[in-house]
Amino acid sequence: MRKRNESVTVEHERAAAAPAPLDKGCSLRHSLRLPAADTGMKRPLGRRHGLWFRLRRLIIWLLGVYIAIPFLVKLCPAIQAKLVFLNFVRVPYFIDLKRPQDQGLNHTCNYYLQPEEDVTIGVWHTVPAALWKNARGKDQLWFEDALGSSHPVILYLHGNAGTRGGDHRVELYKVLSSLGYHVVTFDYRGWGDSIGSPSERGMTYDALHVFDWIKARSGDNPVYIWGHSLGTGVATNLVRRLCERETPPEALILESPFTNIREEARSHPFSVIYRYFPGFDWFFLDPITTSGIKFANDENVKYISCSLLILHAEDDPVVPFHLGKKLYNIAATSRSFRDYKVQFVPFHTDLGYRHKYIYRSPELPRILREFLGVPEHEHHH
Repeated sequence: MRKRNESVTVEHERAAAAPAPLDKGCSLRHSLRLPAADTGMKRPLGRRHGLWFRLRRLIIWLLGVYIAIPFLVKLCPAIQAKLVFLNFVRVPYFIDLKRPQDQGLNHTCNYYLQPEEDVTIGVWHTVPAALWKNARGKDQLWFEDALGSSHPVILYLHGNAGTRGGDHRVELYKVLSSLGYHVVTFDYRGWGDSIGSPSERGMTYDALHVFDWIKARSGDNPVYIWGHSLGTGVATNLVRRLCERETPPEALILESPFTNIREEARSHPFSVIYRYFPGFDWFFLDPITTSGIKFANDENVKYISCSLLILHAEDDPVVPFHLGKKLYNIAATSRSFRDYKVQFVPFHTDLGYRHKYIYRSPELPRILREFLGVPEHEHHH
């Protein structure tokens, strides 16, 4: 019995010491695993390496694009022209420019004029608020005849991007209408629903055509030119030409003006990331000039002979305040203005008017009244 028990014990010990059986694939049924600590270290290391690789690849790609853009702009000056005009940015979207009443302008008529063959421009004419009730339901002929009433006319030249139906523009029309002015505004060729290709020459010619159209209907009523931002470049081009042909407007109003397009482009927030790029002028500014775009307000004011009012907000992030002030200093010392008023009105940073909200100023009616005089039948809300 003792021998039998001993033999059973020995068999159990051998079985315990024997290696685990192999499966059909000649591998151990119980796979050997690495310690948990080793696995935990390898996974984060691999993940970190993958993230760094992707980040490095993104940085290299962005750097390549950053370097390529100046060469692309230089080779294709039309790109820079598009960035100056921004006529392809139509805001607000989804509005019908044929229906100014949809924007709260119930006393406004939409026209279409043709400055040149194959060019058609959309025009809005807002009558003074005193004529509001009479204007309802009237046709284009009534609105044209109304220009001959005893109210002054403001031809408004808007800036780049958007259309004549832009929110801040509409609000200004309402303010000027309430002060007793006709307001005539339009979209340059290539903007809004106007047909044609944008250019500085074309924009100026469109403005000249509309001015002559107004003068043919307004009789002896004063006509003032109001330009905003890029529209100040169109305005000084127009008024210089009018002065040269001895038919100047009664006054020129420049809101947020610059000196010339090169200085404005150099100061624009879009140029910040390239301002210190080697050859910035050659890459970015020369193509603008090559495209025939100058908008030389600083040169034009030397040939303008009419009263000049400049409005500029100190916190303007698009056209720096110092450019408006510089333009005023050039005009104030120009011989062409020696017999005319030249006034600069700044708006303090705390007011928050920035680039396009000067119309909100409660002081604006007083400023215009003192500079232009009081329109007949002035109407206050």
